[in-house]
Amino acid sequence: MSSRSGIHKAFLVAILLSALALAAGCHSYHIETTVENRTGAAIQLLEVDYPSASFGADSLAAGAVFHYRIQLRGSGPLKVQYTAGEGHPVQIDGPTLSEPQQGGLQIVLLPGGNAEFHPQLTPNL
Repeated sequence: MSSRSGIHKAFLVAILLSALALAAGCHSYHIETTVENRTGAAIQLLEVDYPSASFGADSLAAGAVFHYRIQLRGSGPLKVQYTAGEGHPVQIDGPTLSEPQQGGLQIVLLPGGNAEFHPQLTPNL
């Protein structure tokens, strides 16, 4: 019976190693995103749309920084929208993002409905 037990253990080890190999082969592409409000006033209803999803905040005080980790699925443009301190809506088009990219993205909201995008992404498509 010991040979049968040894075969059973070897089979279980093979299954576990196969499962680990499959798990290691799967990779999710993440981008650490930072939104900085340098508009000089608080903003409301911040929304950042990216391929296949979005994130946001009800409000972001002047000078505040908001961090969010996004997971890319597919590719497409990044868009930022919010309501400025004077109550008017702002919409800004950002860079195009694609699923194999990962790294960091800094979004700096500036006065007058402007923004700067500082991507540190690999691969650089």
